[in-house]
Amino acid sequence: MKRKAPYQPSLLRILHGITALLVPLAWLSGVAVFAKHDGRGVNWPTLPGDWIDIHGTVGVLLWPVALLFTLYALSAGRGRLRQPGNTAALIGLALAVVSGKLMQEDWLRTGQLDHFLYHVHLLAWLLISGAVFWHVAAVLQRGGWPLASSMLKLKVRANDGPGRWLDPWRR
Repeated sequence: MKRKAPYQPSLLRILHGITALLVPLAWLSGVAVFAKHDGRGVNWPTLPGDWIDIHGTVGVLLWPVALLFTLYALSAGRGRLRQPGNTAALIGLALAVVSGKLMQEDWLRTGQLDHFLYHVHLLAWLLISGAVFWHVAAVLQRGGWPLASSMLKLKVRANDGPGRWLDPWRR
């Protein structure tokens, strides 16, 4: 029996979509930063370029989106946090963004690799790595491709436009 794609709120789709674009960019640029400035335990090739600045720019873009997404998840989307994959991904995102915001970018450039916040940031990087796979696997297991593709739908119901986005907080 073919499953029908559920409707996802438009604000969730927008915030989730932007996050889903920026997190892999932050993760990949973080790999390049780690390879160039840290590399403990691995021997990865380094890419030319100032990856700390690129990674920081992606982080600056991700910061307000992550804040809005977290506020949405803790209020209107709190029912979805019963899924452990969703919760783990949100915790990883929050840890990564907050620790990244509090770090000094010169730490890595000058070889200062033992700051607590840098270790929290690395832990968040690992958590996001696992949590995103867990999140996607759980979505596919729960609802298959119809549930996964429902986040990509462009159709917006009449009662789900920007004028209604604040309704959950007004109640």
